[in-house]
Amino acid sequence: MTAFVRIWLPALVVVGGVLAIALGPADIRWEGGLGIVAAGLAIWLINLLFRMGATGDRERDAEEEARAYFDRHGRWPGE
Repeated sequence: MTAFVRIWLPALVVVGGVLAIALGPADIRWEGGLGIVAAGLAIWLINLLFRMGATGDRERDAEEEARAYFDRHGRWPGE
């Protein structure tokens, strides 16, 4: 499910936007199609930003564990 939301959902939305540009009515083809493409890119960007935020949480947790190890043993882990 995660791979679908991260990769396939934005790709499907962008493809839908391209199809709307190619097959849509002439008077609203570009506005609607580019809006759909922008929505797909927004989904991708939100996923990217969420993953970046989650990476920061993991690094913060590792730092906290290293500090707890230092408090117990008097040395930094790995030294």
